[in-house]
Amino acid sequence: MNDNRRLGSALGIAVALVITGTPATAAAPPASPQPAAQRFEFPAEARRQIPLTQAASAIRRTVEQGTNTGYAGLELQDDRVVLWWKGTVPAGVRQAVGAARRTAPVQIATAAHSLRELRAAGARLRTSLAGKPRIKYAVDGSRVIVDTAGGAGLTAARIPEVGVPVEVVDQGARVLTSRRDDWPEWKGGADQINGNSRCTTGFPVRNSSADFILTAGHCGSNGDQIRDGVGEFIGTFTGDRDDHDIALVHTPSGADNLMYVGGLDSNLVTTVEGWDWVFPGEYLCQSGGSSARDTGGPVCGLRVEKFNTDSGDAVEARQVDGRPAVRGGDSGGPVFGPSASGNVIAKGINNYTYVGNNTILGFQDFGTATRDYGIWIAD
Repeated sequence: MNDNRRLGSALGIAVALVITGTPATAAAPPASPQPAAQRFEFPAEARRQIPLTQAASAIRRTVEQGTNTGYAGLELQDDRVVLWWKGTVPAGVRQAVGAARRTAPVQIATAAHSLRELRAAGARLRTSLAGKPRIKYAVDGSRVIVDTAGGAGLTAARIPEVGVPVEVVDQGARVLTSRRDDWPEWKGGADQINGNSRCTTGFPVRNSSADFILTAGHCGSNGDQIRDGVGEFIGTFTGDRDDHDIALVHTPSGADNLMYVGGLDSNLVTTVEGWDWVFPGEYLCQSGGSSARDTGGPVCGLRVEKFNTDSGDAVEARQVDGRPAVRGGDSGGPVFGPSASGNVIAKGINNYTYVGNNTILGFQDFGTATRDYGIWIAD
């Protein structure tokens, strides 16, 4: 875990939100006490990964502290962490790997290309290809992946030479994914109403001066007044980052480190104890409001597959049982993993899926949000 508390639906059309009726007149907050936090029961495959995630996180912190031009990626395999590296691994990183091996097995594997090289190749592809396809990278440094997102006519034969292998895939057109009565201090996973559209509140966060809810950028515009499912004022939309599709809702009445994990009318909450990086192969869950309506709780079994190298910097995960990973109205909602203590760790914010392939969840990782805003999980 990275606690980092002081880090200074139409085909081919993006459908950002679920449309709702006009919110009711704001009512007074309920007199009942805040619900007591309970532990969320993660699937066994996610719990088994806790030592792997801890080891990978320790290595990632070291990588973030240096230039480390040979770094290609970190992934979780069934029984180990794999660090992909091009060239000689620096002494500091080797030392971090040695320490991490006391927590879980770690393998250092040779990458054909570094992440820096893949990102540079991706940038050249974006400037030369029409339609701005999504560019992703293979965690092992072997190639970049061009996702045509339903665009016709783009084939491998038409891809320019960029110095690294390029794979062309088509997952279909992208569609953005947008609980009833929350109250201060505001929590994650609740209905987030903006006019006649609905998203889901993400993680309660703060910086050095104020409290916020982290949510999806396509859920509003700066200055919008955000309310809960019964019309109570939550806060003001601010800090909209269209490039990363994240934003903040300034909450004058506070934000608490809790998130909803039950159904639509459940007050079941659990504690968010910090944030961490995301790793390919990791199993996660998401707690969007629409999914809670349909399933009675979070969607789990989301295995991280790809990181995008385009300006959006998003992450993609696939629901391993073939069920819907995300639904319209889930946008902005929390993506999370298990902590060793039995609570949850913030991993990211729901953003999108694909038309005809809603087993895929696209989300923005929390690490990007900390870089953009200097925020940490509220406590």
